[in-house]
Amino acid sequence: MNVATKQAGHVDIRGVSIALGEGQSAFQAVQALDCTIESGQFVCILGPSGCGKSTLLGALAGHLQPIAGRLSVDGADVHGPSPERGMVFQQHTLFPWRTVRENVAFGLKMSGVGKAERLAAADEMLALVGLEGFAGHWPNQLSGGMQQRVEIARVLINRPRLLLMDEPFGALDALTRMHMQALLLDIWTRIRTTVVFVTHDIDEALFLADRILVMSPRPGRFIEDLSLNFPRPRSSELVTRPEFSRLKRHCLELLHHEDGRQLPRLDPLGLPNDHPGLRLAL
Repeated sequence: MNVATKQAGHVDIRGVSIALGEGQSAFQAVQALDCTIESGQFVCILGPSGCGKSTLLGALAGHLQPIAGRLSVDGADVHGPSPERGMVFQQHTLFPWRTVRENVAFGLKMSGVGKAERLAAADEMLALVGLEGFAGHWPNQLSGGMQQRVEIARVLINRPRLLLMDEPFGALDALTRMHMQALLLDIWTRIRTTVVFVTHDIDEALFLADRILVMSPRPGRFIEDLSLNFPRPRSSELVTRPEFSRLKRHCLELLHHEDGRQLPRLDPLGLPNDHPGLRLAL
């Protein structure tokens, strides 16, 4: 099965500020964000609860409009939702009255694709996420991890240029979460779409990402842009390595940073600049 997508999904975030609420209750959720995400990159947005991570993701999906600045994907401004910018939430949004196969095929049905073609495509996607034997099941017959696999397949069937993931494994137990992280990396290795993944879990961000954008408390700003050189494919052994622990400690310091203080700097402890996992991209 060839699941490769065209090399697309270049994201530009220029001076973006987003406000939530109305009238006197309105507040600025994120402020003056600037960033470029290259096609095919796996980027994690890491930050404390309430810092605007999900707000930014919602704007990239087209559900929210910035009050200032510009969001664009492949040079086109983001105005409203599009299947080319697929979104996976923490809780699945599967239709309980449709089978797993029908749920995955739903987007193609809305696009006018014929029944035989869309069901065949759904079976391909289910094989990709390791659920080829569950096409005829109902969502409530599946475990939480399996439901999220179906959700991912339902988004990927549209071949999105940009895959947006809002803490998709946050509700899963630790072991299932590890399995889902490994599965996601395996899928991403094959499709190479651009991924923007929101999390507040440092280990998850370090394990998954090519790059971590760390946000400050609200109003959220980017305070660190950290490139990770850990080799791929990655295994659970990575979390035991000293460079992983050093980066985790640095990220913890950033998350506990208070305005008005000097930002923590990454201390390479004498390691060379090209040492795996220790390249700062500021």
